[in-house]
Amino acid sequence: MNAKKIITFGELMLRLAPQGYQRFVQADTLSATYGGGEANVCVSLANYGFHSIFVSRLPSHEIGQAGVNALRRYGVDTSYIARGGNRVGIYYLEKGASQRPSKVIYDRADSALATASSEDFCWQEIFTDADWFHFTGITPALNDTLADLCLMACKAAKEAGVTVSCDLNYRNKLWSKEKAGKVMENLCQYVDVCIANEEDASDVFGIHAAHTDVTAGTVNREGYKDVARQLQQRFDFSTVAITLRESISANDNDWSAMLYDGNDYYFSRKYHMHIVDRVGGGDSFGGGLIAASLMGYAPQELIEFAVAASCLKHSIEGDFNLVSMDEVLKLAGGDASGRVQR
Repeated sequence: MNAKKIITFGELMLRLAPQGYQRFVQADTLSATYGGGEANVCVSLANYGFHSIFVSRLPSHEIGQAGVNALRRYGVDTSYIARGGNRVGIYYLEKGASQRPSKVIYDRADSALATASSEDFCWQEIFTDADWFHFTGITPALNDTLADLCLMACKAAKEAGVTVSCDLNYRNKLWSKEKAGKVMENLCQYVDVCIANEEDASDVFGIHAAHTDVTAGTVNREGYKDVARQLQQRFDFSTVAITLRESISANDNDWSAMLYDGNDYYFSRKYHMHIVDRVGGGDSFGGGLIAASLMGYAPQELIEFAVAASCLKHSIEGDFNLVSMDEVLKLAGGDASGRVQR
């Protein structure tokens, strides 16, 4: 195991989804798996061999324990998951196809994490000997208490000399753009590495990429350079990473990313993906970015590794990116043939 220690904080959710491409209204059965932004990042990092610790709160009953077991299965350290509350947050996923988009319905009110308090987490202990802390904009969106807990975690991480990353991950079903902007403005003062997609910077901070239309699937590189520069100047981030998704249809996307280190811009190669499951695609990018950063990769190598990791995730059912370091390195190195490995 790599000696580097990464902490992530967020909600593990139960995912209920119809089989294949069935719609909610026609499904007789729903498959049950677990996932969630920060948990997905944690699983990626555990698969790469890092000491990956997920901090959350889950009920002590069997459904909560099944969630803990799902993480342990892939080597995630669950020592700091507090136990309490009555329910696991749920999200229902209807997988899109062709020109029909995927759909998510949340059922997460009053979940175990949503009813957590500061007494559930001893941040000074959690961050002992830690190297990295990651959270997303989803967690503070749940309620004001979670926003305060994220702030406490960020402050404790900085006091411990830990690098902090945040994926803006705006979800309009959880909070308004105005509330998101206010809360994330405060949290981002403690963030070193900012991860965003083509819409987050606009929705949360009103920073727009010029000549880009995400619904039309057009991406303008110069526009994203300007977005990254504005984000870096506003919050003094050491690094800004922006994923660039060009949506041809629900099944076919072009996928690439850009890294800005305050001086130079680095664009990855572009992958044309035929999608099996896109949920967790951004989280797998974050996991790859953190892993490559901790391994000391140069900027171009770093962004290539992160994009390759997330490209592979789009081929895997479920939230978790179940790929090895070697598989990511092979794709990042240029072998995108998909030929059978014997």
